[in-house]
Amino acid sequence: MNTANHASAPSSARSRGSVLGRHVHTGRPVRLAWEEGRLTAVAPAGETELDAEAAATFLAPALFDPQINGFAGVDYQRDETEPAAVAASLRALARYGCTRLLVTFISDDWDRMLARLQRWRAWRREFPELRTAIAGWHLEGPFLSTEPGYCGAHDPRSMPDPTPEHMAALREAAGEDLVLLTLAPERRGAVESIRAAVRLGIRVSLGHTNAGTEALAAARAAGATGFTHLGNACPQQLDRHDNLLWRVLDQPGWQVGLIADGVHVSPPLFRLIHRLRPGPTLWHTTDAMAAAAAPPGRYTLGWLELEVGPDRIVRQPGRSNFAGSALTPVEGVLRAAAMLGRPWRAVWAASSIHPAGWLGIDAGLRPGNRADFCAVRVDATGRPRKLTTWRAGEQVGELALDELR
Repeated sequence: MNTANHASAPSSARSRGSVLGRHVHTGRPVRLAWEEGRLTAVAPAGETELDAEAAATFLAPALFDPQINGFAGVDYQRDETEPAAVAASLRALARYGCTRLLVTFISDDWDRMLARLQRWRAWRREFPELRTAIAGWHLEGPFLSTEPGYCGAHDPRSMPDPTPEHMAALREAAGEDLVLLTLAPERRGAVESIRAAVRLGIRVSLGHTNAGTEALAAARAAGATGFTHLGNACPQQLDRHDNLLWRVLDQPGWQVGLIADGVHVSPPLFRLIHRLRPGPTLWHTTDAMAAAAAPPGRYTLGWLELEVGPDRIVRQPGRSNFAGSALTPVEGVLRAAAMLGRPWRAVWAASSIHPAGWLGIDAGLRPGNRADFCAVRVDATGRPRKLTTWRAGEQVGELALDELR
C-alpha cells in the first residue's frame, strides 16, 4: 500500500499524507489525501498506480459506535475510572477500527449520572486524545421500563418517570455536546419530555420498553427517531401476535440499531430485520463493555458483577441474561456479514456512516471530513486479513484479523 504517512514518523510529518487503495463501496482505485487531520482529496486513481499491496487494500470510513459502555478492561460506569485508563481503552478501540464513539452511561441515580457526565466532559476538554475520540454522550436510562425482561440489566430502583426538567438539567450538564437519550415512551411524562429534549437538541431513541403501538407513534410524533438495540432488552418469550418487535418493525421512520454479535439477536431475526429495513435506517452497535478486547474473566458494568467465559458472552454469574457484550467493532462487521451471507464490504456502512449520519455526523470519505478511515488488506479470496486505522490523519492502530478467529 503506497502511503506517505507512517506511524513511526514524527508529529510534523503526520500533518499531511496520502494513501492508495480501492474504495470500499465501489472497488475502484482511489487516492485519499489529507492535511492537518482533514481529507483534502478523494480522487479516482488508475489501476496501474496500485502496487500489489494497494490493489489488495480497501479504504473505508472508520467505524463509529453510539453505544460503548467500556472497553479493554475499563468500565466507563465506575467513578474510580481515571482518564489515563480511558485514553488507553480508546487506543484499543481504534485498533479495532473505531475512531469515534458515544460514551454510554447506563441507569443510575440521576444526579450521579449528571455528575459523571460533567466529570467526563472536563476530562474531554483537558485531554486531546479523549476530545478526538469522544463524539458525545449516550444516556441509556434511567427512564426505562421496570418490567422484568424489558429492564434488562438496568436497576429498576434507579428508574424515575422523565420530566421536561430532567431534560433541561441534562442539556445544562452536557453543554453544547452531542447527546443521545434512550428512554421508554410508556413512562408517565415521556411524550412531554421527548418534546422538551428535542427542542433542546437532544436526540431521543427508544429502548428497554414494552410500549404499545400508540405510545410508539406518539413518541415518534414528539420527535424520537431511533430504537436502541432492537431484539435485546425484552423477554425471551413473546406473544406471537403482538410484541415489541412487530410493533417497531411495522412503523416506518425508525432508525433501528442492532447488536451484531449473533447472540443478542439471533441470525434468522437479524436477517429478517435487514430485509424489512434495508439501507441507512439500520445501524449496528457492539454495546461493548469492559470485557471487549480483554480475556475471559470477571468484570463490572457499574454496580453489576459480570462473568465472561470462553464463549465471550457477558452474563451475570449463575444467570442466562446478557449485560452488554464483549464484541469489538470490526468483529461486529465480520459477524454481521456472516449472518447475512454478504461480503463484509456490503455491511461496513451499518457500523460507520449509518449511525454517524443518524446523529448528524458526516463520516464518509469526502474532502473536508476528518481523515478517519480504515485500510483493510484482503487475501486472494477477498477475506480480510489486516486492519489499519487512521484517526485525524494519524495511524492509530493495526490488527491482524486472524487474531479474531
